[in-house]
Amino acid sequence: MKIAVAVDGSDNALRAAKHAIMLARYLPESNLEVIYVADYNKAKDERLLAQSPESLALKREQKVSPIEKLAKSAGVQIQSTMLKGTPSHEIIKYVNEHSIDQLVIGSRGLNAFQEMVLGSVSHKVVKHANCPVTIVK
Repeated sequence: MKIAVAVDGSDNALRAAKHAIMLARYLPESNLEVIYVADYNKAKDERLLAQSPESLALKREQKVSPIEKLAKSAGVQIQSTMLKGTPSHEIIKYVNEHSIDQLVIGSRGLNAFQEMVLGSVSHKVVKHANCPVTIVK
């Protein structure tokens, strides 16, 4: 079983990663892939990082490293993938093209109203991904 988790460095993404690690741990024939999307439209610093591959790699490392440590302590091996572009579009494209069996993604809840609805990325992914999607709050 191919399990993927999309991360962005947020608390919700960390909780989603913990859930994905738990799934991978209890499904012995599974592979866990961590997907990080560098969103150049969202953050000016990401555009600046695009000029330096080393800086972009460092940024990805900062987002993915805590998850790699959690997986290692749980005895789960992971593969990391970095994509560039609009997160929802890139995640959907990746999971559909790579025959991912299960995607785990964090919801977002920034205030009382938004806690009751899905974030824009998770909402789009649920609608267009060809695999089951688990949303972790």
